[in-house]
Amino acid sequence: MFDFLELPVKKLNSEAVIPESAYEGDAGIDLRSLVDVTLQPFERALVPTGLAVAIPEGYAGFVLPRSGSAIKQGLSLVNAPGLIDSGYRGELGCICINLDAQVPIEIKAGDRIAQLVIMKVEQVKLLEVNELSETSRGAGGFGSSGVQ
Repeated sequence: MFDFLELPVKKLNSEAVIPESAYEGDAGIDLRSLVDVTLQPFERALVPTGLAVAIPEGYAGFVLPRSGSAIKQGLSLVNAPGLIDSGYRGELGCICINLDAQVPIEIKAGDRIAQLVIMKVEQVKLLEVNELSETSRGAGGFGSSGVQ
């Protein structure tokens, strides 16, 4: 059995589609385009959903690409993941990009374009210090663990 977090959703346009998961237990809730859009190769556009949500305090929304659309068409999101803070009440939009070098992507109104995942987040209080605790990795940057 699953615990459910209630997420108030408001249609800002009568043509908007209330999101839903494809399968019970899925983390992602499919977001759909409100409009028809053609993305030329490497072109990006803000695609509206016609929806607003009220994410509860202590949670955040993360907008992620859909893996099927990514592999089949090259459709992705420029700022993946997009972050929706709990205080935001405006329209959900997806900054879509066509990563296919040759073929345009046709997005039709009602097409699934991204997925929304709601996650619990902690509030952080920054504490300035003179030294940080030691770890086995230390200050090793990108690629410091090597390729195995």
